[in-house]
Amino acid sequence: IASYQARIKSAKSMKQKLTDRGLPVTADSAMSHVRDAAGVRLICPFVQDIDTTADLIRRIPGIQISQEKDYIRSPKPSGYRSYHMIIEIPVFFSNEKRLMRVEVQIRTIAMDCWANIEHQLKYKREIANQALIVQELKRCADEITSTDLSLQTIRELIEAPGKEQFPCVS
Repeated sequence: IASYQARIKSAKSMKQKLTDRGLPVTADSAMSHVRDAAGVRLICPFVQDIDTTADLIRRIPGIQISQEKDYIRSPKPSGYRSYHMIIEIPVFFSNEKRLMRVEVQIRTIAMDCWANIEHQLKYKREIANQALIVQELKRCADEITSTDLSLQTIRELIEAPGKEQFPCVS
């Protein structure tokens, strides 16, 4: 993991999400219905690291996986790529243990760069020429995917011990 980010949804954002869904604005309602109240984003150098990281998370004692979505192998139409897991992790209070939901997003440095820029440019905005912007963002996402795959190949060539990596040309 090259870096990570963590966040807890603000009370204002939580209230808005519950209100939008027509749910009671209570702590119990939030705990029952909001799956992304807490979030962790794990940024990996290489695509292959994403599967390794997800496997490591699955093996953590006490963790329960309630949902997984693979937007890497099946990207969103926008070009968004990331691996998402909703995990339930035990949290110990003075008088009880409760399972708390946490959204985990795992992506490469390149995927994270694209997602941050796309979010900055589009999120909750009215955009002129939206079709063109969406098309260009998708093109950039595809180029980033190609770059990720090239970097993974370079890594594999470097780490392949004893294999002739570049045949001599006579």
